[in-house]
Amino acid sequence: MKHITVITGVMACCLSAEGGNIVKVTGGTISGYTESGVRIFKGVPYAAPPVGDLRWKPPQPVIDWDGVRNCTEFGAVCPQRPFPEQSLYHLPAEPQSEDCLFLNVWSPEKQTGTSLPVMVWIHGGGWTRGSGSTYLYDGAALARRGVVVVTINYRLGAFGFYAHPELTAESSVGASGNQGILDQIAALQWVQQNIEQFGGNPEQVTIFGESAGSWSVHMLQTTPLAKGLFHRAIGQSGARFDNARRLDEATDNEPSAHEQGMKFAEEFEVSTLKELRVLSAESIVKASFDTAHTIDGYVLPDSVASIFAQGKQNRVPILVGSNADEMTSLSVPAMIPKTVDAVTKALTKQMGAKATEKLKSVYGVHSDDTAMRGFLQIGGDIRFAVGMRTWVRLNTAAETDSYLYHFTHTPPSPSPEYFRAYHAGEIAYVFDNTQDHKQTTYDAEDRKLSDMMSRYWVNFAKTGNPNGEGQPEWPKYDAENEGYMELGNTICAKQHLLRKRLDFLESLNPGQ
Repeated sequence: MKHITVITGVMACCLSAEGGNIVKVTGGTISGYTESGVRIFKGVPYAAPPVGDLRWKPPQPVIDWDGVRNCTEFGAVCPQRPFPEQSLYHLPAEPQSEDCLFLNVWSPEKQTGTSLPVMVWIHGGGWTRGSGSTYLYDGAALARRGVVVVTINYRLGAFGFYAHPELTAESSVGASGNQGILDQIAALQWVQQNIEQFGGNPEQVTIFGESAGSWSVHMLQTTPLAKGLFHRAIGQSGARFDNARRLDEATDNEPSAHEQGMKFAEEFEVSTLKELRVLSAESIVKASFDTAHTIDGYVLPDSVASIFAQGKQNRVPILVGSNADEMTSLSVPAMIPKTVDAVTKALTKQMGAKATEKLKSVYGVHSDDTAMRGFLQIGGDIRFAVGMRTWVRLNTAAETDSYLYHFTHTPPSPSPEYFRAYHAGEIAYVFDNTQDHKQTTYDAEDRKLSDMMSRYWVNFAKTGNPNGEGQPEWPKYDAENEGYMELGNTICAKQHLLRKRLDFLESLNPGQ
């Protein structure tokens, strides 16, 4: 990785004190703790604090420390706005700081001497919210299934995706705008250098993420900077085949990333990078910023769609999919069209009259009773299902093993008859965190599905194939049969996911 600032250090070695809970890693020695058969290390720094003159720079090497660093508490989360209190995703506030580049590790206490597969989780939140310390991402249950789990923080919003002409000029590679993705790459480099000390195998790393975490997985499969840092990839409800900003070239639909960066600076009535770097983190969080990745010629040499179309992505096995009711939790109920007339008006504005009539037919919007649900399904397919199918198709075309799923189960929620299989509803099942849950009551059916899904995910991390003994056979995706696994009240293999719906949407946007 000669083109990116790497995290350097002597290859770590595990110390024997306290049953392996004192470990030497890049930067120094850390202490963790053991709980219910799992060794846990929280708040481990994987890069220098990106503060002061390091704000918006690529991640820099960890600053060494003396003595033993206590890693039994999560580090600060990256600066962000909270989800609104009425949101299904609202969580209690956590300490925030620009000094947020931490990761967390869960590994089995008892190991056979054989190094274990590693699963690195990248959180969602629109690249504007979230952290690796959210309770849903507790890695203990997966670790007990025989893997090492890592969750990470990365810079968000304007801190993680900001481009500016002066930033590009000071860069040794002439690029800016993808700091958050570079953070993820730095975390994966840390894993390569240190995970053996936690019993993990650096040659058997699976990245997985949901929503913007899945966007990140998509970016990492696309960027040449991540080549060799992971060996399998799981994407849950998030692909980025849409057009990104270009660094210094505007398009008909998008200003350049440089132009957007200068406009952002104007909100503060400043123009220079020096002035921007002394602004408070709070003021930057409060300012409006359109978070997106940038085609910068370095992290992303071209658009994601073009890289995949040419088969130039990092060719690793993938497991990807989406949920049946993605938009229920992502929409403001008062603003959802609830009658056929309202749906017609909303769709016509976006799609045109001819496409709207066909959409209503394809999605069964024929009465006011079906209007709201049909409208939500259209939005979910456009934002999620089409992109995930495109991803699995292109990876398959590159002769790389690929698996597709559709999550249809209704998890517990304040209004399950409305939310159904909502966006992010599958996460607790993936992590097998449906036992003694902190905030939600799951029943026996939930735990059965959770057991099955977490086993599929772990199997895939171990072998590149989700199948295992005692589980329904998950077919590999192929162009003819388009097999996928439905993960719901019943778990079964099917073919041609939502074909009529997705084919029509693709006909409206052939670039998908």
